[in-house]
This record gives sequence, C-alpha cells and structure tokens, in this order.
Amino acid sequence: MSDVTRTPVARPVCADYAAVTEARAADPGAVAKAWQARSTRPTVRGDGRLMIVAADHPARGALAVGARPTAMNNRVDLLDRLRAALADPGVDGVLATSDILDDLVLLGALEDKVVFSSFNRGGLAGSVFELDDRMTAATPASTAAARMNGGKMLCRIDVDDPGTVNTMTACAQAIDELAAHGLIAMVEPFMSGRVNGKVRNDLSPDAVIKSIHIGQGLGSTSAYTWMKLPVVDEMDRVMEATTMPTLLLGGDPTDADEAFASWEKALGLPSVRGLIVGRTLLYPSNDDVSAAVATAVAMVR
Repeated sequence: MSDVTRTPVARPVCADYAAVTEARAADPGAVAKAWQARSTRPTVRGDGRLMIVAADHPARGALAVGARPTAMNNRVDLLDRLRAALADPGVDGVLATSDILDDLVLLGALEDKVVFSSFNRGGLAGSVFELDDRMTAATPASTAAARMNGGKMLCRIDVDDPGTVNTMTACAQAIDELAAHGLIAMVEPFMSGRVNGKVRNDLSPDAVIKSIHIGQGLGSTSAYTWMKLPVVDEMDRVMEATTMPTLLLGGDPTDADEAFASWEKALGLPSVRGLIVGRTLLYPSNDDVSAAVATAVAMVR
C-alpha cells in the first residue's frame, strides 16, 4: 500500500497571496476543503529520519531573530521562506500555528508533508503570565479533523511560578486527547526561571535531563509521546534520560556554524530521529534559505 493516502491535488487552491486573502473573505470553507483534499503521509517512512521546519514563534509574540528584532513581522516574507524550505524534497514537513498552516495548505505547499500543529501560545513573550502557557492555538480535535500527524506543546517548568501547574495539566490533557486520535504529542520541556524579570531556560545538562523526566511523564499514556529537545553540552548523557523518539530543536543561535556542528554530532545519538528547526534555517545571516535547509537535510539524511 502506498504511503500517500490521497492522490495529490493537481494545483493549489490559491495561486498567490491575494487569492489567499480573497478565499478567506469570500469562501472561508475553502480552508477545510483544502485540508481534506491534501495528500497526507505517515510520520515515519523510508529511513525513519525527519527534517521539520518550525514557525510557531509569531503567535507568542516572539518576532525577533538574532539581532533582527522585527525579522518575522512580514507574513508574506515568512511564507516565502517556508515555501522555499518545503520545496526541498529532503524536508519532511512543518510545525506551525493554524494561521500559518491554513495559508500553506491553501497555497498547496503541504502536499505529502508531515504536519504538526502548535497548541499552547498563551505564554506571550515578556508577559507577567508567560509561564501560564495556556492552550490558545490548535486543539487535538482540530489537528485530527485536518488529518495532521500530531501536535506540539511547550512545557516550561518553573518551580517558583504557580502558573507552571496549569501548563503541565493542559499538556497532560492534550497528550491524552492526541493519543485517543492516534496522533503524536510532541512535548518540548524546559526547566525555566526568571532572571532580572525575564524568563530564561536552564540549558545545563542536568536541568535538561530533569525536564525530560517531567515532560515524558505527563499524560496517562506515553505511547504517542515524542520529545523536542535542545542540543546542549553532554548530549550523550542527556539522551540517556529517554527512550522517546526525539527531534532536536534549533533555537536562535548566534553562531550558525556552531549550531550546525552541534546538530550533526547529536544526530548520531540513540532516540534522536531528526531536526525540528525554525529561525536558524528560515532566517540565515545571508538569507539563503535553500542553502541553509540543504545543509540541515544533508545532516539528517
């Protein structure tokens, strides 16, 4: 049986961005129709490795990339970059919020691609409630209805912030609901705290290990749980903390070459199945998205 569940549509619903806006205004039902017409694929196939591009930061109000504070302001520019990345046959799919994913499906950019929706974007960057990261984006039900592969949730854990328990509870419920649909729950855990009033993630090996144990214990089943983890020092020891399939996140590094080198080394570790990277690939210093993506694809493959 073929991995593809439907024959790819012959052409996108919308030929350009003006048509996307027109469809949203005149025929909003076109979005759901496009999701149902899209050709899907299983998460794991072929060599079992995954190269996923991520673009869910804007919905949390995080628009900066490196020294560029407004890098992600322009939606059309972001979509251009995502479409360039997805055009590489070595890129398996995308992680994003519903607004971005709906644009991409209307533009025909998600044919035969793995798609992860992003769930909790309520912890707006810099807000006093940042660690009370409620589910304000996609849901397990909407993810299943659109025939996506799963959903991703951020779970920052600050033992000094009472909002943390709300985030943990919401993540546990989402994991259970995704599992009921047979969909992957991509959990991104961090031990976090406020430094001079700003939330910072503790990227020391022992803190990442602790976050893994807390994150992979959420929910009543771990059957569909995957981990999304940062590349830190002593990754060989860090990855001993889990048997969950794991994708490595890219973050917003200041040195792209250093980031690529660290990814390449970590990709050989047990449980690591690939990369899930956003800003480093979509906004490289030379703005050559295709070249940055090709470098990452070569590492994963």
